[in-house]
Amino acid sequence: MKVLRVGTNALLVELDSDGEVQALHAEITRRRAAGSLPPVGEVVPAARTVLLDGLDDPGDLARELPSWDVPEQPADAGDLIEVPTRYDGADLADVAAHWEVPVDEVARIHASVEFRVAFCGFAPGFGYLTGLDERYAMPRLATPRSAVPAGSVGLAGRYTGVYPRSSPGGWRLIGRTDLVLWDPEREPAALFTPGTRVRFVPVDQ
Repeated sequence: MKVLRVGTNALLVELDSDGEVQALHAEITRRRAAGSLPPVGEVVPAARTVLLDGLDDPGDLARELPSWDVPEQPADAGDLIEVPTRYDGADLADVAAHWEVPVDEVARIHASVEFRVAFCGFAPGFGYLTGLDERYAMPRLATPRSAVPAGSVGLAGRYTGVYPRSSPGGWRLIGRTDLVLWDPEREPAALFTPGTRVRFVPVDQ
């Protein structure tokens, strides 16, 4: 763990893996709820960092953080969201070829994994989901699509994501869902939040 001062009111914690990020984010959330964390405006996890912004005095927390006992997150920690998915994406055959499996195996492999939202970004409601084995990592498209339909389920590197709205994108599309990922009228607006567990459930076309 490496703790860096960012400006006058923030800390950036650098970690070695997404698992460490998820564990630290969970511990920060627990301490915040228990009232044992100094007041903080925002806690923003990313691939290898956690940003704590809006601290009145970052110095004390910067000295304290490296001594924290941060337990690994239990596999069943966090809410579980099931995502009904039609595995009919435009890149399904390319993914199968890259994985060296039959096309129908892509759905079975993908749906067998319990994912976890590591962090959010790119667009409101877009979660970067970890859990896919390294051997199934997929390169992005060489030329991104100008428009990807809302609800598209895609792969990029070791991440899985669901497009919350139509937007350009270079992820490999393997399916689609009708779930609403982002709804400003809902609390919280984002269906996927860091720490949430996610399972994709195959449905008929």
